[in-house]
Amino acid sequence: MDTDRNGEFLEILKEKLTPSRLYHSICVAEKAKHLAEIFGADTEKAYTAGLIHDIMRYEPAEEMLKLIDEDGKHKLTDSERRITVTLHAVAGEVYLRTKLGVTDEEILSAVRYHTTGKEKMTLLEKIIYVADLTSEDRDYPDVSKVRETAEESLEKATLRGLSFTIESNAKQNRPIHIDTVKAYNYLAERIE
Repeated sequence: MDTDRNGEFLEILKEKLTPSRLYHSICVAEKAKHLAEIFGADTEKAYTAGLIHDIMRYEPAEEMLKLIDEDGKHKLTDSERRITVTLHAVAGEVYLRTKLGVTDEEILSAVRYHTTGKEKMTLLEKIIYVADLTSEDRDYPDVSKVRETAEESLEKATLRGLSFTIESNAKQNRPIHIDTVKAYNYLAERIE
């Protein structure tokens, strides 16, 4: 079972991540477990997905694209290939599945969508998305408000994160991933 492999995953993360990113991954795992407890999700899956969500964070873009292309499961558009900040999430899912033998589809999908979100996110996908935004190591403006919101509503916290991503990218004239737009629209239509 993938959730029984956290010790193995931690050793791999120690080799692949900087100390600050390793600390972030542990903080996300802890936050994900906490949110899973509140919202009735599988705490072990949440912890594992949080721990491994950034496993490919520092790999060169060329290596990530090669891994994704060799796998053939994900057909990235030209635009998606250029959005390197989200590329590590897709490459992370592929690496975990093809190189480390992770088989839990919920964990894999939570890793895959932890930066962009997607339309009709599952409970675990929302938990990892929000845990990544609100982990103990995060210190951006308004993080305390997002943390408060996350204690009450994953949907509202997710929408807030998506809004921040869209606004931030738009201000910098950077592309906005289509999954982020779809996730935002989906939630915005359902939350008052």
